[in-house]
Amino acid sequence: MTAVPVVIVLAAGAGSRFAGQHHKLAQPFGHSTVLGTTLAQVVSSRLPVVVVTTRGLRDVAHGWVAAQDIVELPEVGSGDPQLGMGYSIAAGVRARGDAAGWLVLPGDMPLVKPATLRAVAAALQQHPVAYAQHQGRRGHPVAFSGELFSELATLSGDEGARRLIARYPSAAVEVDDPGVLLDLDTQDDLERLRQVHEAPATAQQGPAS
Repeated sequence: MTAVPVVIVLAAGAGSRFAGQHHKLAQPFGHSTVLGTTLAQVVSSRLPVVVVTTRGLRDVAHGWVAAQDIVELPEVGSGDPQLGMGYSIAAGVRARGDAAGWLVLPGDMPLVKPATLRAVAAALQQHPVAYAQHQGRRGHPVAFSGELFSELATLSGDEGARRLIARYPSAAVEVDDPGVLLDLDTQDDLERLRQVHEAPATAQQGPAS
């Protein structure tokens, strides 16, 4: 068993609400892309990582992680109704089935700090489920201990892991990190994230939707 939890970065969604010419995760962000910056934060945490993505974003992921740490899924819209966030989580969990636990982090949350990832991972030593929160508001990542493998590995569709969060006692890990609430769905979200990234002390911040 891997002694520490693994971060599963979810990067297989269609990003259909984003109106840009290219996928939202491939948008320029800082010195990289949205997905690249998210992965840079995870790599800096020194936690193991697996990226669940599609062919179109595989090269972006490969710029930050080794090929064996990438799980490639069919493109969204391939006709399989089982594909969705739940399926992506299950694919990541199955790929690292010997882990002590798993942190689920959407790839469109590039401002989550490495220290936040480590703090949520540490909470799994005492709790079956843990999640980051900022000023009392729940965000990402959400983490699950190894004892939940069988339930996580069979998730499918778009439900994600919400029913597991509701079923098991969970620990809220309060962090000084507004990035746990900030995701990217639209062009406006992208501009807001860029402002926060460049000037975090003065930029307007908003919650993940």
